[in-house]
Amino acid sequence: MMRDSYAAVVMPAPGQPLQLRHLPAPTLGPGAALLEVTYSEVCGTDVHLHHGRLSGVPYPIIPGHVSVGTIAEMNGTITDVEGRPFTLGDRVTFLDVHETCGKCYQCLVAKQSTRCPHRRVYGITYSANDGLLGGWAEALWMKPGVHMVRLPERLDEATFMGGGCGLVTAMHAVDRAEIRLGQNVAVLGVGPVGQSIIALSALSGAGRIFAVGDPAPRLDFALRMGATDSLGLDRSPEERRDMVLEATDGHGVDVVIEASGAPEAVRQAFDLVRDGGRIVVCGHYTDNGDIRIHPHYHINRKHIEVRGCWGSDFSHFYRAVAIAAKHGDRIPWREMVERRYTLAQAQEALDAVERREVTKAIIVPH
Repeated sequence: MMRDSYAAVVMPAPGQPLQLRHLPAPTLGPGAALLEVTYSEVCGTDVHLHHGRLSGVPYPIIPGHVSVGTIAEMNGTITDVEGRPFTLGDRVTFLDVHETCGKCYQCLVAKQSTRCPHRRVYGITYSANDGLLGGWAEALWMKPGVHMVRLPERLDEATFMGGGCGLVTAMHAVDRAEIRLGQNVAVLGVGPVGQSIIALSALSGAGRIFAVGDPAPRLDFALRMGATDSLGLDRSPEERRDMVLEATDGHGVDVVIEASGAPEAVRQAFDLVRDGGRIVVCGHYTDNGDIRIHPHYHINRKHIEVRGCWGSDFSHFYRAVAIAAKHGDRIPWREMVERRYTLAQAQEALDAVERREVTKAIIVPH
């Protein structure tokens, strides 16, 4: 039975310590559900939120935009994308983006729902005053219309959460990259997003996969995720460029995917990509600064294509669950979860992610 209140971690404002509060249980209208949260991710976005680097955030908020849980309560019949009814006790994740309108220019003409101006995001654009709408809590309110995805029996929650937000973002980035069989790829950044991009590039049939970043343990892990080569930031950008060129007969890689959020990584991408190749930038969700590029030498003469990658949609969540279920026994997503924290330890978890002491941290409310 639903309780009167549930514990939740609240981020009251940028720079302020996290607080543990009890918030009232939601009133479930028709089509709504309540999840008992199993795990919720501590993401680099949460660090940006704590520093106030995202605009329009309605503090106080409950962080946690990618979570898994079990359905504890429902009001009426709720079906999945196949039309199958969810039942109490189902293990699910859900698309954190809600209220994409489906009727604006971005949704209907441009066909890029991730740019819908009406979209709301759990753990980011909902206030704690609106209810249990972030994953760092004992329970999550699934508002009517939230798109849930049932976890297959063979997929354990920790494996999916090891991929988590990074895996879903990587799905979109690799789609944008259009990697073909045998093509060479450089992935700039070996955090959670970069690790999953490496794994998905390998699954896509890439030839050589160059992992670029630091620290050294993450580069070592990247080799387990499918990278064939690793290049640390202890080498100069010129050294890294020359090593990639030497390994690719002087051409450069076919595709570079930037997943670090560092402006200098984008500049490096132009050095590593071959003539006629493609660059995908997916790491810059906040303003980390600018770089200088030369339109003639970097873009036009090289005849390259540069693509951005913003957010994810339901298809990426749906496919990420399927990929994690099929390949989670050999791709070590589960091992990316290096530490687990209670709600009372959320500040410690956030600090550890900010200091890059862990590749992935998750909150375990129960």
